[in-house]
Amino acid sequence: MSFSRTLALATITTGALAQLKSCSNNGTVSCHSSSKAPTCCYNYPGGALLQTQFWDTDPTTGPSDSWTIHGLWPDNCDGTYQSSCDSSRAYTNISDILTAQDRTDLLSYMQTYWVNDDGSNEEFWEHEWSKHAELLHQLLPQEEVGDFFQKVVDLFKGLDTYKALSAAGITPDDSKTYELSDIQAALSKLHGGSKPYVGCEDGALSQMYYFFNVAGNAIDGQYQPTAPLESSNCPSSGVKYLPKNK
Repeated sequence: MSFSRTLALATITTGALAQLKSCSNNGTVSCHSSSKAPTCCYNYPGGALLQTQFWDTDPTTGPSDSWTIHGLWPDNCDGTYQSSCDSSRAYTNISDILTAQDRTDLLSYMQTYWVNDDGSNEEFWEHEWSKHAELLHQLLPQEEVGDFFQKVVDLFKGLDTYKALSAAGITPDDSKTYELSDIQAALSKLHGGSKPYVGCEDGALSQMYYFFNVAGNAIDGQYQPTAPLESSNCPSSGVKYLPKNK
């Protein structure tokens, strides 16, 4: 979609905002409703939302003392998911849109913590938007791009994987290995008592998925930590946590 088209959306007047603000949720949380119909009270069918993170060491991305952002993914509450559902909203100018929305601080943060290991950051952001964000049907057209990327960044800032592991004595090292249960226990403290999905590549930490159910819409709703919908692919012992050697 062209940038002019994006700006034109800002002039559209709809009842979407009123609908989101007037929705009576009655405490219903995504993935816990008996209703199978779409609702403005929470995202459907992708009611489980995953804040996903990378630990890239070859090639290295991001600061040496921080994981980096992968995205925010809707899941159908059962480990399956939809993707790329609305080609009319497949934006190809994320940086321009954020700049036009006066979100340059957000853009600067993304350039440090939401980075691509094999291409441009812009390509990565466009991919994450078109594959996953288009499924968040409650986003408002006026600010949907900025609101989505800001929400992902805010969630990431509250899930400092590096700091939580370090507090438990789990730090990057070329030779040390760790128990998966110790890694999960350290991150459960960060994630409201719920374990994240811990992902490995060749026995070394590489990804982390923090699962949430949400009461309300994906931007302003209440995120509630929940158990992962898939089991870790890491070994139970001997898990490597390799340093980012620049």
